Amino acid sequence: MPKKLPDDLSVRIEAEIARHPDGAGTDELHVALADIVSRRTLQRRVASLVEQRRICAEGDGRAIKYRLAPIIGTANIVLEPLTMQASAEVYVPTSPQGDDIKTYVRQPIQGRKPVGYDRALLETYRPNETYYLPPEIRQHLHNIGRSPAGERPAGTYARDILGRLLIDLSWASSRLEGNTYTRLDTQNLIELGQAAAGKDRRDAQMILNHKAAIELLVDQAEDIGFNTFTFFNLHALLSENLLVDPGESGRLRRRIVEVSGTVFHPLGIPQQIDAYFHMTMDKATAIGDPFEQAFFIMVHIPYLQPFVDVNKRVSRLGANIPLIQHNLCPLSFIDVPEQAYVEGTLGVYELKQVDLLRDVFVWAYERSCQRYMAIRETVAEPDPVRLRYREALITVISEIVRGLKSPGADAVRTVAAPLVPREDLEPITELALIDLRNLHEGNVSRYRLRLSEYRAWQPMQQGGT
Repeated sequence: MPKKLPDDLSVRIEAEIARHPDGAGTDELHVALADIVSRRTLQRRVASLVEQRRICAEGDGRAIKYRLAPIIGTANIVLEPLTMQASAEVYVPTSPQGDDIKTYVRQPIQGRKPVGYDRALLETYRPNETYYLPPEIRQHLHNIGRSPAGERPAGTYARDILGRLLIDLSWASSRLEGNTYTRLDTQNLIELGQAAAGKDRRDAQMILNHKAAIELLVDQAEDIGFNTFTFFNLHALLSENLLVDPGESGRLRRRIVEVSGTVFHPLGIPQQIDAYFHMTMDKATAIGDPFEQAFFIMVHIPYLQPFVDVNKRVSRLGANIPLIQHNLCPLSFIDVPEQAYVEGTLGVYELKQVDLLRDVFVWAYERSCQRYMAIRETVAEPDPVRLRYREALITVISEIVRGLKSPGADAVRTVAAPLVPREDLEPITELALIDLRNLHEGNVSRYRLRLSEYRAWQPMQQGGT
């Protein structure tokens, strides 16, 4: 019976070649990989990798050697700093295993053993057989996270509390990156477009990027998933105007990076980063339980570091994808102690152990549920007309703004008429006029507008008020 080839055979060949700085011949590769591939198949796969320019061939005949293709951009850079703060910060309740991890990562960095990316952590994970969250924890999270939205369309619950979620998640996730905005600063920025005086512009940019990314997840709840389109666009939105090289936004990295504050050294071979990123997406998609999916992404995106920066932010918003899609309470990270989150992440980096990060995840979700279930009871039911014609309203607002039209009833009625039944034209006109009056720099992305488009139209808005 023919030998079944591993899915990551090409990655393993590249990894073996990487172990030979002076190049590796077919004989050396076959000795290392004989238990998983025949010599003839190995030769065919190597030839294919040469053709794809993923490896280079040097020499002739039996003296031929293979090397990895040159890496584009090999300069070492520093990712999001992980800094320890000696403070009286409240910690989350931890398990005995979590306590052990905490004790280890609190040692001086010189006392911790340098480690690299271990592909086995991902490769040995079997969706719906391997579980990071035990059954009792998953059941507990389902019990507390169930929302009144029930079987309604994906994203319904998140839309019901969108105003609070935009502020909470944008602020809390940014705070875990050292952002200095307060929750009130964040609210003023998102709702009024007012940046806080005396604060770094990057802080405001980070929060507005979160807002845009959250709106993507909620607006396109039925279309997003664990795939390259979703995660590349998440990264592009979260990293906008924050990277030294804008060309790296929304793309997998092709350079070596170092994470300060840890002895962990991320994977450095672009081909392997690509392969393991796609494996991460495939395995996440195959997981049946939404909470296991969420936590899996929180573990594996930061561990792989697929992007040049902003990986943890991508993982935190990515963790919300299955929760939003299943109308479960979202995870806002509100009140999560920074030190607990950092140390939980270090436990994955340096020990390949998820227990402390799991303690943080469970506590954070309980906290989010307490907040949003209480908020949900005080939130009025959504306007059914606005809910039914949400896309039509977006189209009306965007056409008025892009067309530099006056925000008057006649202009709105003309644009809206082809989009809605005659009996609903007047209610939609009234709603659109309200939205046009309340349009500002902090909410233009809700209507899929560029800031430049809004600023060009703004004199029309001011003239109509």
